[in-house]
Amino acid sequence: MAKVAINPFRPVYPTPAALITSVAADGKPNIVTLGEVFNLSLRTPPVVGIAIRKATYSHGLLMECGEYVVNMPTVKLMTAVDGCGSVSGREVDKFARFGLTPVPASRVKPPLIAECPVNIECRIIGTEEIGDHDLFKGEVVAAHADAELLDGGGRVCADRLDPLCFLYNLGCKGEYWSLGRKLGSAWAAKKK
Repeated sequence: MAKVAINPFRPVYPTPAALITSVAADGKPNIVTLGEVFNLSLRTPPVVGIAIRKATYSHGLLMECGEYVVNMPTVKLMTAVDGCGSVSGREVDKFARFGLTPVPASRVKPPLIAECPVNIECRIIGTEEIGDHDLFKGEVVAAHADAELLDGGGRVCADRLDPLCFLYNLGCKGEYWSLGRKLGSAWAAKKK
């Protein structure tokens, strides 16, 4: 098959569509929608990275507070996710406008979002300027999942998640997608 050069804008796809909560010095919480959310270290300690432009209101809150929560929405929350990414928290209470519920976190100041089935509390351990974004490295200090997502052993059942994905590259103009079906198990070749 012939290869054709394309624009490398956002070359990795899809990415999770996540809702990141932060909090202002006066205690007012904020939400930003990000597609730039990823694992940096899986253990000892787990570290979740987010990348955000300096010009945003949320960037300033992250620098000020030093903590954030990664809230993983479901497909049902697509309208709220899109809305939170379309207005500024400087002028809008996104929790009120989009019908989301703040819940106190166990270890950080920013709240969890009750409607998101998975919430990851992070404390910033480093920031690095990379191109047009700053990379925030957040050590995971607590993680939460809705009870109905768990199996008898306390593991999250992937078929119960219904995660929302973001695709904005390769000619797509910004689209939300759901995941398809399970195709197989990772590392199956090792088990043979």
